[in-house]
Amino acid sequence: MLHAISTKSTRLRKTANACGLLAIVMWASLALLTARTQGVPPFQLLCLSFAIPFALACLAAIAGWRGGFRAWRQPPEVWISGFAGIFLYHAFYFFALKAAPPAQASMIAYLWPLLIVLFSTARAKGRLNRMCLLGACLGLAGTAVILQPESSALTPRTMLGYAAELCCALVWSSYSVFNKRYEGAPVSVIGGICGLVSLGGAICHMLFEQTVMPDTQAAVAILLLGLGPVGLAFFAWDLATKSGDTEFLGAVSYLAPLISTLLLVIAGVLTLDLRIIAATGLIVAGTLAATFGARYRALALSRRITE
Repeated sequence: MLHAISTKSTRLRKTANACGLLAIVMWASLALLTARTQGVPPFQLLCLSFAIPFALACLAAIAGWRGGFRAWRQPPEVWISGFAGIFLYHAFYFFALKAAPPAQASMIAYLWPLLIVLFSTARAKGRLNRMCLLGACLGLAGTAVILQPESSALTPRTMLGYAAELCCALVWSSYSVFNKRYEGAPVSVIGGICGLVSLGGAICHMLFEQTVMPDTQAAVAILLLGLGPVGLAFFAWDLATKSGDTEFLGAVSYLAPLISTLLLVIAGVLTLDLRIIAATGLIVAGTLAATFGARYRALALSRRITE
């Protein structure tokens, strides 16, 4: 009996971790697709892209998938947590990219995987998985090599931009770690949360921006964003953070900036050089360390359950 429970728990954890990796890979295309929407204001882009997964989720609910709209009847804190995590992250991110140099701002934002490792350990009141921490630090070093920020003058506006990116890291890492407390809420509720994020983007767009009609390239990019990086990715990440190994997910999240950079190289936006090769080595080494650490902890947990 205990062996069966252990096997089922291990399978669920592996599936959740795989979903987390899927989300990370999809987020890697965010920079390339966003670049294809040049000219579309940030909050308009937020509204349009998140409207796509919301519409698809509504169609699935009408068809009765996963309990239909009844599954959306969740406590207010589930909705508040999801909306705050997704909307505030993007709001801070968009502001920061306008107020501060993108390289430096992105470097601060990519503290969130390391914070996930630290926060998940603190929340569980357990021992820090040294291999996952090593993996997160190697990933952070690789991201620093990729971004290689240049020096820039500090002004009140750039300082606000850096503060906004720090908020990005804190918001997303906190949401990713504490989402586990809502493990009973179905993944399908993310569809409704996407609708709230789209509505929030629409309100901010009407208040702060002028509407721009997307051209064909931008329209295709928005559709792909809605299907992948801001659509399926959040459903996958929701399952991953609820049932997966959050320390492992935090460490391997540094694959996102690496894959993103490689996609930009393939698209001809960037040129492959020694800096990117060195970053690849660091991030791959960090991922391997995190994978080893996660497997070691999973085996130890399985043994405790069966004993």
